[in-house]
Amino acid sequence: MKICLIGPSYPFRGGIAHYTTLLYRELRKRHHVTFYGFRRQYPSWLFPGKTDVDESKIPICENGVESVLDSMNPLSWWSVFRRIRQVDPDLVILPWWVSFWTPQFRAISSLVKRLTRAKILFICHNVVPHESKYVDRLCTKFVLKKGDYFIVHSDEDLRNLKRVVPDAHVKKAFHPTYDVFNYGKTAKEAARRDLDVEGNVVLFFGFVRPYKGLKYLIEAMPLILSTMDVTLLVVGEFWEDKREYVRLITELEIGDRVRIIDEYVPNEDVGLYFAASDVVVLPYLSGTGSGIAQLAFGFNKPVIGTNVGCLPEVIDDGRTGFVVNPQRADTIADAVIRFYEGNKEGEFVKAILEERDRFSWDRTVEAIGAFL
Repeated sequence: MKICLIGPSYPFRGGIAHYTTLLYRELRKRHHVTFYGFRRQYPSWLFPGKTDVDESKIPICENGVESVLDSMNPLSWWSVFRRIRQVDPDLVILPWWVSFWTPQFRAISSLVKRLTRAKILFICHNVVPHESKYVDRLCTKFVLKKGDYFIVHSDEDLRNLKRVVPDAHVKKAFHPTYDVFNYGKTAKEAARRDLDVEGNVVLFFGFVRPYKGLKYLIEAMPLILSTMDVTLLVVGEFWEDKREYVRLITELEIGDRVRIIDEYVPNEDVGLYFAASDVVVLPYLSGTGSGIAQLAFGFNKPVIGTNVGCLPEVIDDGRTGFVVNPQRADTIADAVIRFYEGNKEGEFVKAILEERDRFSWDRTVEAIGAFL
């Protein structure tokens, strides 16, 4: 099958760029794939982080990516379409995660639908963006109604898609596990020496945004510390005001047990933080798909997550982690305490290894192939 894939890749950073690049790698094993990457992603004044460029020394990249699409240059959108028409593919795949890409993807998909024989598949990382507004939902419908096929990563996003495109031809495929950051597989004790931590270590990893619910994990810390000694690592670039979190930590008098690393972690250092930790906590308020959960599983780390989005579907409660109620510091604290007092790490790691196939990239590639 001939496929044209559109989306971000190196030199851009972040989960969508990693996902699209790894998807390209896996699709090429079975199909003829052309990948049209981005030349410019977001204007600097629109991007909430420090930069959207990946400064890792070990980038996740693949040969053959054509960096063509400039988000702010409509001529590049036309150029992408012309290249697609020359390839004459069976399928064009586009990611969908944020309404910023409405004009670009609407223009390209409209031209493809009108002037080629190709079918269009949207991989919906989020049908509607996190912290979405009414205009986001309008944009989503405006673009996604051009799709022939859809892949979602959770039941919640399946429901969201059906509200936007009621007759959508859709398959659910779990977000695959990320194991590409396991450079050298750092031992736990060595990682802890490097980070100067010891004892019980809990990890929160990824961009800090309101929907991630970090404040509830911080509020859970005094409850946990009343029973046992724990260090919380908060690792990721803040996309909201960090001062509110620092204030909360100070008020709760837990500054010596919470360490904040406010930066985007380069690929070569990701494994250090996961290796040093015992368990990853995702106290999300919403989250239709989670690359962080699958990143944790790629490092064989149990996950404590809230009962939102994909988390209750990917975390086998009591087997690979715990699922708790959102916006409840007490339930988060209880789960962390149960994890340590029950000596669950070895048991959960064994179950994570047994679940590998369920979250393999093969399942996603098979789902894509099944449409045609």
